[in-house]
Amino acid sequence: MSDDSFIREVNEEMRRAQAKALWDRYGPIGIALALAVILGTAAWVAWDYWTASRANRSGDAFSQALSLATDGKPDEALAAFNELEKGGYGAYPILARMRAATVLLDKGDFQGAVSAFDAVTADASVPEVLRDMAKLRSGFIMVDHGSYDDVASRLEPMTADTHPLRFSAREAIGLSAWKAGNATEALRLFELIENDQAAPRNARERATMMADLIRGAGSGS
Repeated sequence: MSDDSFIREVNEEMRRAQAKALWDRYGPIGIALALAVILGTAAWVAWDYWTASRANRSGDAFSQALSLATDGKPDEALAAFNELEKGGYGAYPILARMRAATVLLDKGDFQGAVSAFDAVTADASVPEVLRDMAKLRSGFIMVDHGSYDDVASRLEPMTADTHPLRFSAREAIGLSAWKAGNATEALRLFELIENDQAAPRNARERATMMADLIRGAGSGS
């Protein structure tokens, strides 16, 4: 046997011995890690499928409830939204609560709608942006079906210069103030909207119209 062949065989034998030693020492750990990766991946896929299925079912249920509402079946729609609120997934339960309140409003149950929106507002588990939207909806209902204090108590905190819904809040309070005969306060709020370049165009146009109406009536000066 040549020296080269002998050296190669020795090297191969050493590599086999080292590989066996490594396997004896780390093989079970490697198998356990591989199984953990496989099981973890399988669990993630199963969880993802389960959550996606729940979200899809809730989405379908929400669409069906909306169809009932638009088809003039408010009582059936309310029942469907109630079921979704109890057993829905993700954001659908809170969306069902909001939409159910709108169905009550469409039915002419103004107090029921206000109570439903106020319940959302008071629920700390609901995201703040949705709570503010519910508060705004309640406030606008109270413009026609409540007092100035009812509207102001709900929306006054949202009139701050940094609040993203300040234009709508100011508009609702301004309308309520005008309805209550407080033209000065109404004009002040409408002018705030009118002069705010960040206000949406439609909101500024409505504010300008109301401000002109108040000034034309000789009020608010």
